[in-house]
Amino acid sequence: MADDNDEYVYDEATGEWRPASEVAAAKAADSEVRDAAGNVLADGDQVTLIKDLKVKGTSTTLKQGTVIKTIRLTDNPEEIDCRFEGIKGLVLRTEFVRKR
Repeated sequence: MADDNDEYVYDEATGEWRPASEVAAAKAADSEVRDAAGNVLADGDQVTLIKDLKVKGTSTTLKQGTVIKTIRLTDNPEEIDCRFEGIKGLVLRTEFVRKR
């Protein structure tokens, strides 16, 4: 419930003026990053690949079951940034990983 002192902002999605706290809470819920099983991911989590993936620009294939340690979230909720042996700047789609 909104307080009388709450600031109102225009929500373009609904076309209404809504309390800023409600809009911020809705935006935070929409920006959750989820893995293939629907688990919420956070910076520093470990994930496991659920499918063999060819790495673009190299002859390397990451095999199903490979553990990726210490992921970082990106601005895109469908992608995570991570490191793996000898591969710099590896970005994985969240649909191919499962949280450990």
